[in-house]
Amino acid sequence: MAEKREKERERRKKKALNLLWLLITAAVLVFLGWRYFRKPVHTFPNEDKLVMHFIDVGQGDCTFIAANGVTMLVDCGENEVSEQVTDYLRGLGVGRLDYIIATHPHSDHMGGMYRIIDVFDVGEVLIPHIPDEQIPTAVFYERFLESCAAKNVPIEEVHVGQVLEIGSARAEIIAPDGSVYENINNYSVSFMLTHGRNKCLFTGDAEAESEAAMIQVGRLSKVMLYKAGHHGSSHSSTEELIDIIRPQTAVISCGSENPYGHPADSTVKRLERYADVVCRTDVNGTVIVESNGANINITCERAK
Repeated sequence: MAEKREKERERRKKKALNLLWLLITAAVLVFLGWRYFRKPVHTFPNEDKLVMHFIDVGQGDCTFIAANGVTMLVDCGENEVSEQVTDYLRGLGVGRLDYIIATHPHSDHMGGMYRIIDVFDVGEVLIPHIPDEQIPTAVFYERFLESCAAKNVPIEEVHVGQVLEIGSARAEIIAPDGSVYENINNYSVSFMLTHGRNKCLFTGDAEAESEAAMIQVGRLSKVMLYKAGHHGSSHSSTEELIDIIRPQTAVISCGSENPYGHPADSTVKRLERYADVVCRTDVNGTVIVESNGANINITCERAK
C-alpha cells in the first residue's frame, strides 16, 4: 500500500512539473510573439528637418531616414541584429516605415529584413532589378519575399531617375542603370538625398564598375554627406567618384575587427583629403545626422 501511495505521489509530482513547464513555455512564446509581432504605435515626431540614423549593426548596413514624419529604412543588417534594430526604431517612436530600400540581396544588408516587415507597418519595399539567374537562393531572401506576400507589402524594382518624396527631402535613384554585372554588389540601389541645400549620397555596396556608371549618368554633384560605399572597401569610393562629390562628411558602416579589413586605409585617406569629418560605426557607434536644409549637426554614440 505504501509503495502504491509513493508511486501516486511521484505521478502527481511529474504531472505538476510537466504542467509548470507547459505554462513557462506558453508564457515565453506569448512574450516572443508580443515582442516581435505586436504592432508598434507610430509616434515618430513630425518635425520639419531631415534626420539620418546610421545604426551600428556591426559588419553590416542599416540607416533610418525621416523628414516631416515620413520614414524610410535602408537595409537592416544581419538577422542576428534584427531585435536590436526593431528595438532601436521602436525607441524612436517608429511604428510605420513608408519606404524600405533593400539595396541588394546580401545578408549583411537584409538578413533580418523579414523580421522588420513582420513587425512594422510598411508602405512599400524597393529593390534593384537583378537577372533571375543571379538572385541568390538564400533562406533570408526567401523569408523576405514570404513576409512581403503575407502582409501584402508591394515590392518595386527601382529605375534611374525615380524620385521618392520623404517629407521636405527627396531621394533620386541614380543606380543601378540596368547593366548586367558579375558582382552582385554593383546592383546596389544608390540614391542622392536632397534636403534644401544639403545633398547626401548613398551607394550601398556599389563598387568601381557601378560608380563609373553613376558618373556617366551625370546626376552626381558635390555633397554635404557621403555614406561610404561597401563599408569603406578598397573597391569602392574611387578617386573619380570622390573628386566629383567632394564630401564634407563621410560615414562608414563596418564592424570592429571585421575579417575583410574594412575600411581600407587607402579609402579612409582618400575620404580625409576632402571630408572634415569621417565617422565610423565600429569606432563611433551609431551616428545621427540632422539637417535643417542649410547645415548639418552630427552626434556620435561614442567619441573617438
